[in-house]
Amino acid sequence: MTEIERNVKLAVNGGIAFGSKLNAKQLVLLAEYLGNEELELTTFQQLYIQVAESEVDVITKKFNEAGLSVYPVGNYVKSLRHCNFCKGEEQEGMPVAKEINRRIAGKPVPFTLRPAYAGCPIGCGEPLVNDIGVLKVKNGYDLYIGGYAKGADARVGTLVKAQLQPDELYTLIDKILAVYTEHGKKRESFSKFLNRYGFDLLTAQILN
Repeated sequence: MTEIERNVKLAVNGGIAFGSKLNAKQLVLLAEYLGNEELELTTFQQLYIQVAESEVDVITKKFNEAGLSVYPVGNYVKSLRHCNFCKGEEQEGMPVAKEINRRIAGKPVPFTLRPAYAGCPIGCGEPLVNDIGVLKVKNGYDLYIGGYAKGADARVGTLVKAQLQPDELYTLIDKILAVYTEHGKKRESFSKFLNRYGFDLLTAQILN
């Protein structure tokens, strides 16, 4: 009896860039692997596709060569949700957004974690209603945690520290993920973890 090959879901997007655009070459490449499947667009600026598990490495390489980013789907840190960077790369902190995404996207965590970034206080990337949010304000970066965008429990995140410089920002985000990974229960969302563990205890640990 022939063993049926397992399919896995991949999240694909155009990476951190102006306008979140896809070009014709990228669309053709996506279509090549869709077959008769529909393309699923998520609220987190990702496209979901189903592929054979044995082809994941090959497909990821092809997609990367075409300028597409590929991430695992499940209990991982999602790729950074971001604004469209309407003013300019340096002014809106695009290099910082790219580095945050590079450091954390795809990391395993107890439950899917949603980070978001906005390059100015208008907040188009909605950082204040996601698990980890970064808001660029003047020449620094404000870090928020614990935002939640769904249902009657929706709430704005709490400020951890304002006017951080990039290296300090990266370090604090790394520490937050380390605490959550170590102390979070299986399939415990970050917001539930924060309620149980305590904002004050978490921030005391990461700011010490």
